Amino acid sequence: MDWAEKYRPRRLPELVGNGPAVKAMYDWARSWGGGRKPLLLHGKPGTGKTSAAHALARDMGWEVLELNASDQRTKEVINRVAGVAGVTASLTGAGRRLIVFDEADNLHGTADRGGAREILEVIRTSRQPVILIANDLYAIPAEIRARCEPVLFRAVQARSMVPRLKFICASEGLACSDGALARTAELAGGDLRASINMLQGASSGRDRVDEGDIASSPKDDRVSLFDLIISLFKGREDSALLAAARASDEPPDTVLQWIEANLVHLADPGSMALAYRWISRADEYLGLTLRRQYYSLWRYANALMLFGSSLAAGGRGIRARIMPPARWRRISGYRRQRAVRESLVRKIGERAHIPPEVLREDHLTLISLLVEGNMVPHVRDLSLSADELTMLIHDRGKAQKVVEAAERQEEGEKEAKEKGGPRKSPGKRGPGGQSSLF
Repeated sequence: MDWAEKYRPRRLPELVGNGPAVKAMYDWARSWGGGRKPLLLHGKPGTGKTSAAHALARDMGWEVLELNASDQRTKEVINRVAGVAGVTASLTGAGRRLIVFDEADNLHGTADRGGAREILEVIRTSRQPVILIANDLYAIPAEIRARCEPVLFRAVQARSMVPRLKFICASEGLACSDGALARTAELAGGDLRASINMLQGASSGRDRVDEGDIASSPKDDRVSLFDLIISLFKGREDSALLAAARASDEPPDTVLQWIEANLVHLADPGSMALAYRWISRADEYLGLTLRRQYYSLWRYANALMLFGSSLAAGGRGIRARIMPPARWRRISGYRRQRAVRESLVRKIGERAHIPPEVLREDHLTLISLLVEGNMVPHVRDLSLSADELTMLIHDRGKAQKVVEAAERQEEGEKEAKEKGGPRKSPGKRGPGGQSSLF
């Protein structure tokens, strides 16, 4: 049996590391029902997010309903499974049901069409506790993030992994040297699941594991650019820096962009000027490489940018957040804006029966003016998000307030309907009886 699954923590005290995150989850569960928001667990893979959610449910005596990336998460599926579960009692008639959306940052493609909006609807209407789990916090739509309490799961420290690995070895009757345990924990890079898998792989066909038997997989051997920047600021040896740059599997021009983006964390202007002197020289060698197609020059670019920046950093380390290159953030912003624009055009085009290319070229400005005159009915009629409405009215704050007003209006009508009150047509008329455009 897979050891990572066999020795998965069953209770919160069994979790390794992330004490503050576990305490925040337990406090949330104990006080749930007092208007608390859903939790959004985020952090690197293998840090125990999913295990923590299931362990919390066991400690609280809650049932678990989980949807992850292996499930189809369309609007209809989420509403049928999680939506109904959120407003009904548990199967046993006692306790609560924990609704878990695992890999919530992995909603994509037609298979998950409408899923994100339906998750938002479950969050707004659920009478049961909800937990979302993601590796990348900022891959979650802003509307969902705003309605959740984020809880960060940090990489598990190597010294915290060793006792757990030692327990697994004892349970399996495997003799494992202290050096092997330490190397396994170090190579895992904060991923406890990877360390357990590594240990199981090394033990295959053996009854004893020594340090020389531990070998990481090619995936584990790769060094992230975050690790490389940390090594650079810590003043690691030159050979270690070059090895880390090669293991990152990134071209020197990408490495240079990451180094340049984080020079703002240097201690003083003199250090920054020194670092820029060396990376500018490295950039000259990159230019020569491209012009002459003589890639042996890459080694000089690597040496100059790494050694020079490390010299400027002075081994002081880095305590601030490592930032990606500014141009990457701008590109990401452009892609996000394009996705919002395409979603907006699709919604309006399907509702008004106008081809997308015609709508973009000829009608979008006119529709923007009409929507701005009576926004709440249009938001409801077209199911617009705050980002999509912002694309039309160019006012983020106002768009957020309008979307929230539309949601409150919908909730009021649902409550009135449940109490047997008069039923209103959803979103077709605004203040003063003005009709929606569509």
